[in-house]
Amino acid sequence: MALFDTLFVFVVSLLIGALGIYVGARVVTGSRDYVYAVATALIGAIVWAVVGFFLGWIPFLGPVLTFLAYLGVIKARYTVGWFDAVIVAAIAWVATIVVLYVLGLFGFFTFQAVGVPGA
Repeated sequence: MALFDTLFVFVVSLLIGALGIYVGARVVTGSRDYVYAVATALIGAIVWAVVGFFLGWIPFLGPVLTFLAYLGVIKARYTVGWFDAVIVAAIAWVATIVVLYVLGLFGFFTFQAVGVPGA
């Protein structure tokens, strides 16, 4: 049962993170593809974890490189520039926080968003 619970939380968290990316990409690029946002969130989470594992331990530079790698995923997936990738990520973060807050109001306090750092 613990495996099912873990998978359930992962999937719900991924969908919440993807929703944030979807909103950010929709505002910046006009993209209307939620499945693409889900894939972007999953790839972003994997890149964040791998780069964070290998470089995250470096004071100051590690977190910066990890975040740049995440932005690189958004930049590549949505074919935008660095500035627009930052805007997509910022909107995704805000949208995800709003969703998590609303879920918290209904008693879902343990959810986190996969694919959106810090959310």
